[in-house]
This record gives sequence, structure tokens and C-alpha cells, in this order.
Amino acid sequence: MNLIVIYADAALVVVDKPASLLCVPGRGPDKQDCLLSHVTAQFQDALLVHRLDMATSGLCVFARSASVQSALSKAFAARQVHKRYVAVVAGQPVLNQPDADGWQLIDLPLIADWPNRPLQKVDLASGKPSFTRWRLSETLSAAWRTWPDATRLELAPLTGRSHQLRVHLLALGHPILGDALYAPEPVQQRAPRLLLHACELGFAHPQT
Repeated sequence: MNLIVIYADAALVVVDKPASLLCVPGRGPDKQDCLLSHVTAQFQDALLVHRLDMATSGLCVFARSASVQSALSKAFAARQVHKRYVAVVAGQPVLNQPDADGWQLIDLPLIADWPNRPLQKVDLASGKPSFTRWRLSETLSAAWRTWPDATRLELAPLTGRSHQLRVHLLALGHPILGDALYAPEPVQQRAPRLLLHACELGFAHPQT
């Protein structure tokens, strides 16, 4: 794998994770190839700060010391990290009450679907509070042979639940194209991979 480094300094490294690559090793000899091993091959002091789903591509930040790892982990936990994703979803979502900038909020609590792990599900009674902001980015017209009747969305998760964006968009009635866990089979088959990408990260540099 050709590691794509977006940013690096003495404190941290930001890389672009490809889809279908684990962030850390999984169980079994066939799941040892991971983003962490590729990053530490180039930056031996790199330490994991956060993860993306295996199927999701995009920006991951690694710390280069224990103190920076602690500071960044606390920033993620305190929701002090600006995160943006882009997704291509089936159909054309309709905005009901967007704010002045075109954002709308999904407020649906999530919980593990224990009989079907690792799946998550909406549970209004027992789920953990989960919030996602979304807005229209671009409608992909029927002229696009690959993705007719699909819409590109910008997503801003305010919480960080497992599979949050995927479950929230499914609940909205517009699953992500290529989502092998949550989308109906026809929607899964419309893309060769999950069309979800972490495109922006913003945070206060822990040293400067």
C-alpha cells in the first residue's frame, strides 16, 4: 500500500486511509494488515488516536508521543474536533427545517443490535444520544450512469457512535451506496465500496 500522508510534524501525522483497510489489527492472520502498521513503518513513534470503520475511507490522525495522544483523545471525547464526511446515498433526501446554512439534524439514539453484532440500531427507549447534521451537496443526475437517482451529502457527526452515519442515513430512508452492512441488496450493488469518506478534521494543535 502506498501510504498517503496529508500532514506530518513532530507531534502528529494525518493520513488518508483507503477503504477496506482496518485501522488496527483484527482477529486472525488474515486481518493483520492495517493502517497502524503502515503508518508505524514510516513513523515509528506513531500512536493511534481514533478509528474509522474498515469500509470508510479518509482522514485519520496519529500522535507521535503519549502526551499528544492523550490530548487528542481528550479532544475527540469532549467533541472538540471538527469532523466532516461526504457520502453518496440512494434517492434524494428532502430538507424539512434546515438552518440558515442548509444543515438539518438527525436526532436518533443508537444501541448495539446484540443478536446481530456488529450491527447497531435506533432505539428510542434505551439508545445512547446520537446526533448527525447533514446537508445537500450535489444531486447525481440520471446522466451519471454509475449512480443515477443518488445524492451527495455533507455530514457532520456531533457524537461518535459506532456506525452512526450509516445507521442514521438508513433511518432517514437513504442508505449509503455500497453499504454491505445496512443497505438493501440493490443499494449495496450500486457501488463497489461504501461511498463514505472522512474529508475534514479540525482541532487545536496540542503543542502549538
